[in-house]
Amino acid sequence: MAPQKNKRRRVIEASSHLSPQNFQDQDFLKLRQKCLDQKVKFVDDKFPADRRSIGSGLLPLQTAAKVVWKRPSELVENPCLIVDGESRFDYSQGDLGNCWFLAAIGAITFQKDIMDQVVPVDQSFEKDYAGIFHFRFYRNGQWVDVVVDDQLPTINGKLIFVHCKTCNEFWPALLEKAYAKVCGSYAALNGGFISDGLHDFTGGTYKTFELMKASDNLWDLMEQAVKRRAVMGCGTPLGATSANTVLPNGIVEGHAYTISGVTKVKVQNKVVKLVRLLNPWGKGEWKGDWSDKSPLWKQVSKQDRETWLEDKNNGEFWMSMEDFCKSYDELDICSIGVDFLI
Repeated sequence: MAPQKNKRRRVIEASSHLSPQNFQDQDFLKLRQKCLDQKVKFVDDKFPADRRSIGSGLLPLQTAAKVVWKRPSELVENPCLIVDGESRFDYSQGDLGNCWFLAAIGAITFQKDIMDQVVPVDQSFEKDYAGIFHFRFYRNGQWVDVVVDDQLPTINGKLIFVHCKTCNEFWPALLEKAYAKVCGSYAALNGGFISDGLHDFTGGTYKTFELMKASDNLWDLMEQAVKRRAVMGCGTPLGATSANTVLPNGIVEGHAYTISGVTKVKVQNKVVKLVRLLNPWGKGEWKGDWSDKSPLWKQVSKQDRETWLEDKNNGEFWMSMEDFCKSYDELDICSIGVDFLI
């Protein structure tokens, strides 16, 4: 997978206008109704199901030749857009270096109103299904409504890019396709900025913090971010040889993560500040202090242990604020409220 590009430090102030413009002048409701009237499934000629949409240089030629575009109904018997709500645990990264994009998705799954903005609820594989879906992103100062057909790239009947752990759930794959369309191709997602993903999903203000220079009150700011419904992501430094190298401690070099929570626990009358992170691979976790198997959890109260510890290989884990600042190089916080980060 391609390495994550070096991120940029910046603050962007976004408009609060949420009335979406039709991307490439494609009106979802009109196009869907036309397909329903004609009893056909939508085919998007502006993002065709061929190599142009995948983009150049992403897949080896021999692999690209094996790609077959299929609709979810050709892959499973009972396709669903969403099964039991959107969750940060729904998906796993595929053969595309877009961990930054998936880390941003993981961050917004905590905010149902944001998810409903990005993934409109007026669509499904059941009522008024016509092979067409739409998603919304904040781009160049305005919200845009992006239409896609539901033909997805596969090899041997398996999705080659993001895929759900529940085999008949397709919102992540279709969302990824819509974002690829906005950016020009799937290849355009192969490396990027976590902050851009957070901003494009929320229309909010974001700021990047260098963790090597982290102030003593940064954890407190992160706690306030959680309380004020901000979204957060972070990244690890690139390795000396290549990106996506898994270190002995379980951390992946040159990789993006979702920050899914913060908390405090007490150990021997000492307060420890913790950060919870999610690997968008859907597996692969930190192995040090406060990890799922760490004996330190036996020293906290039973209530804290039952509240915060989940011993599952789902890619999510806790670590201390000190270890967080040592292992990661930058933190991105994106808030819909401008005053919070200024």
